Amino acid sequence: MDTYFYRGLYNVKLLTKSEGYWIVEALEDFEDYLDGTKIQVKTGEQRIVQPNQLHKKKVLPPPVPEHVYERCMEKKVKRIVEKYEQNTGVNK
Repeated sequence: MDTYFYRGLYNVKLLTKSEGYWIVEALEDFEDYLDGTKIQVKTGEQRIVQPNQLHKKKVLPPPVPEHVYERCMEKKVKRIVEKYEQNTGVNK
């Protein structure tokens, strides 16, 4: 049948569609969580998953946003360095 990416990362093959849950077969090894515990899924294992966890294309997670405080401090340090260079006459 069709191939999908489980959670947008892991290649799986769709075996069966049903009301609310689909059965897929893993095409590669990956780690997953079941009831809060980490499990190792091997190639060829079948899993029951929700359709909203399957994607047609590989999806990377969004980048972690840089902390606002760190950005403000970076701007402040740049201003201090520029002011110091102007006062002392130091060239880059």
